[in-house]
Amino acid sequence: TGLQNQVPGVRVPLGLPQTKVTHMGKISTFIANAKAEIHKVIFPTKVQVRQAFLAVILVVTVISIFLALVDLLMSSIVSSVL
Repeated sequence: TGLQNQVPGVRVPLGLPQTKVTHMGKISTFIANAKAEIHKVIFPTKVQVRQAFLAVILVVTVISIFLALVDLLMSSIVSSVL
């Protein structure tokens, strides 16, 4: 069928150039791909970062107050029982 087995399970068409991939070639390809991906990234603006920061601080504060109140309530219940 015009195909030869180079490695068990891999069929390579005859006539394709056999290129040897070196480690430096792999590294340079990886770096080029990484640069291309970084250019696709949309970083948040300062306003978006500030809004997200304030939202996290607010949620953490509210949950902390809630847990402190639950802890106070539970400790008062346990001390009244004992």
